[in-house]
Amino acid sequence: MRPPFVKESTIAYFRDSKAHGLPLLERIHGYVYGKWCYHYIGLAGDKDPWWRYLWAPLVALADWMTPFFPSKENQVGDHNQSKPTWGDTYHGKVMPADEANKLIKLNRVVNTEIPEQVLPYTRAREIILRNPEKIILLDCPCRAGMKNPCTPTDVCVLVGDPFASFMQEHHPDKTREITPEEAMRIIKQEQARGHVSHAFFKDVMLGRFYAICNCCSCCCGAMKSHAKGVHMLCHSGYLADIDPEACVRCGVCVQKCQFKAIGFNKESAYIRKDNCMGCGVCVASCAKDAIKLELAPEKGEPLLVDDI
Repeated sequence: MRPPFVKESTIAYFRDSKAHGLPLLERIHGYVYGKWCYHYIGLAGDKDPWWRYLWAPLVALADWMTPFFPSKENQVGDHNQSKPTWGDTYHGKVMPADEANKLIKLNRVVNTEIPEQVLPYTRAREIILRNPEKIILLDCPCRAGMKNPCTPTDVCVLVGDPFASFMQEHHPDKTREITPEEAMRIIKQEQARGHVSHAFFKDVMLGRFYAICNCCSCCCGAMKSHAKGVHMLCHSGYLADIDPEACVRCGVCVQKCQFKAIGFNKESAYIRKDNCMGCGVCVASCAKDAIKLELAPEKGEPLLVDDI
């Protein structure tokens, strides 16, 4: 019998997270993350900052349990670390648009071990899509936390239950169910705007893929945190490469790049390899087809949906 005032999706989340082996505290963390995501994620924004102080004790507790910044003794992805870093428990895999579209249209259950070099995090190794037909579009919590957000705001694609149904039931005014075709169209439009697609994973979301976020460095909490040294993004495994003979130095790719990875020399644009995350936004923006993505094994292997 369902307890009064408890939503069906809440019961489903706690049932699945318990079956997955999450401790009670982490199950509660996952509930808070989904139920109050606009406050939780909005901490990185600049809108209504007064309530951030109410979260200060929880932020301090989170930093104690999962340090935001790695140290020599506690590196991201290190099996011997004393505590998992924040990046080990919550992170996004940067993906080119084509791979993000394939992930949306994956129509089978996937339960696969991801090698450390693909997603080098100690707490997220499985991609499990139990209900891939359930796709929910969510108003971006990062953009909702900004005074002047980039638009449109409904660009977060949630795939599979129990998360899709949980968010739809708890945030009916900020969600709607969409088709795979509409989801792919949204990703394509966001790429055209210069926004980056991330396949997101989180420990309390059962350590599995649960969302494709399409965002920008000015709004995205993960991208802003990553730029400050909190390792929340995993490299796509690609690097952009520019053909100097085809480049006309129009500057469009520089404007689109969210990672400040493109500069100019006398002949053409060039890639700052230390900054490039291999998102492919610059490729889509180049009218002269002067940019392409090349595999970069030294950056890690890409998340290729065809291989899982």
